[in-house]
Amino acid sequence: MALLVAILLVAFGTIIAAAIGYENAMTARRGAANLSLDESLLVAQGAEALAAYGLREVRRTDKSHTTYFGQGWDSPVGPVEVVPGVMLEASLEDLEGRFNLNLLVNKDGTPNQPAVAAFQRLLQILQIEPKWAGYIVDWIDYDITPTNPDGAEDSVYMGQSPPYRTANAYITSASDLLALPGFGHDRYAKLAPYVVALPINDTHINVCTASGPVLDAFLGGKLEFSLDAETLAKNRASAGGCFPKLADYKASFDGTAFAQASSLLGQDSIYFRLTSFVTIGSAEFNLYSLLLQDSGTGNARAILRSYTPD
Repeated sequence: MALLVAILLVAFGTIIAAAIGYENAMTARRGAANLSLDESLLVAQGAEALAAYGLREVRRTDKSHTTYFGQGWDSPVGPVEVVPGVMLEASLEDLEGRFNLNLLVNKDGTPNQPAVAAFQRLLQILQIEPKWAGYIVDWIDYDITPTNPDGAEDSVYMGQSPPYRTANAYITSASDLLALPGFGHDRYAKLAPYVVALPINDTHINVCTASGPVLDAFLGGKLEFSLDAETLAKNRASAGGCFPKLADYKASFDGTAFAQASSLLGQDSIYFRLTSFVTIGSAEFNLYSLLLQDSGTGNARAILRSYTPD
């Protein structure tokens, strides 16, 4: 009996010691993880400062007030060892080279017809049904009347499981498209690289940095830029400036089509996304920073940070 009691005491002591050791190890690990997260965030904020400096220098040295590939802002940084054991990779993307979903609706809540027509064409180029343009217009506009012939308001969304209502407000993230009934991840994966959700004040599509499908979306039925992305990239690399220039791009339009779309197009940008990838030991950390550049002074600052791109 005494031997059995002794064995039980040893077993209980071992269990207690193992539990204490495990809890101490997990506490230390949580502390190290929190420290790495804080350190990574500081490194990423340093990358923001570096990107802001680069954008300001581009604006100071290039008086053309044009944003295009080859100015230096588009050159990725790293991987570089910031301090021993901490690696940083960072890259900037001109978000005004994408189609701004919020341009589909005017400030008064009415559909922006040139933007809607261009977006429908973009969907067709990407082999997505153009009807989704009407769905997005209804998701953003202020009323509860479906857009004809395509569209959906609360009467459709309240039938979903679980039921929900339309936002009736501008989109804050392109991932809001996943809220459209039946849109799905496959369509989103096709469309996501070409769209963005930005404020509509002082924003447009920068023809100097827009992808081929976005450029062709405004040309009606023509496909001049999306058929060969490699050629477009080579032309931009050898141009030494904006390609295509707005005047040259205008020549691709038929009739008065450019006049209708001109308010949506430009050659400069003020919204950029900085992607920072920080590695500390075996831990990896991503931060996506939305930078807004003042068109006058050239100063840039982060106005939004996220751990996911959209």
